Amino acid sequence: MSGEGKYIYGIVASSQERNFGPIGIGERGDEVMTISYENLSMVVSNHPVAKFVLEPKAILAHEKVVEKIMQEYHSVLPVKFGTAARNADEVRNLLDRRYREFMDLLNYFENKIELNIKCEWKSMNDVFLKIGEEHQEIKMLKEKIQQNNCESDIGKMVELGKIVEQELMRRNEDAGDAVLSALKKTAVDYKVNNVSDEKMFLNAAFLVDSGREKEFDNIVDDLNEEYGGTVNFIYAGPFPPYNFVDITIYPEDWEV
Repeated sequence: MSGEGKYIYGIVASSQERNFGPIGIGERGDEVMTISYENLSMVVSNHPVAKFVLEPKAILAHEKVVEKIMQEYHSVLPVKFGTAARNADEVRNLLDRRYREFMDLLNYFENKIELNIKCEWKSMNDVFLKIGEEHQEIKMLKEKIQQNNCESDIGKMVELGKIVEQELMRRNEDAGDAVLSALKKTAVDYKVNNVSDEKMFLNAAFLVDSGREKEFDNIVDDLNEEYGGTVNFIYAGPFPPYNFVDITIYPEDWEV
């Protein structure tokens, strides 16, 4: 596929024409607007139809458009980055063929938002110090190493390292489960994502009814107080349901 086409950002339940302004990806000032079929619309902008490069600047531009749409609609289905049709007829044809699927999803996600939480220890030195003080086997092994002056005993050092690693994993899992248990009470659904390093013990997305956002905020505040400033709660949102719906449109899906 080549030439000028329609770049897709998301899907909304609307039959009205809407122009969101010159905020399209590609830094050309392309107008972002709706293309409708009955009471469904795809939000699009003109864009060269080519292979899209996964680069931070383009992804951020795509997400900003989706979040702009979210400000005006109670339900938005974000479409995967890099999706484009050749023309408006292809867009309408796809909305026709997948009408029921898209409407069901829009109804499910109506008035729901995504809130993201990442939790990480503020000081790993403090965490390791606490592990050393509270874990009896670690205390004994450290004392034995110090008493015998055997820092060169690789076997004991490796054993100590493994025990500390296992204890850190256990503590991270316990802390992650505790935070997750508190926050999921307000959520319709949640998804736990991979953590980036040993400092982070939770990386999760929560699907929340928009009317319960304040309740969710209050729980985060309570958790921050409970952990006494030992944890960074990195809280972001509201977002469209990126972690809970993946609208993927393959090239063959555009065929009329």
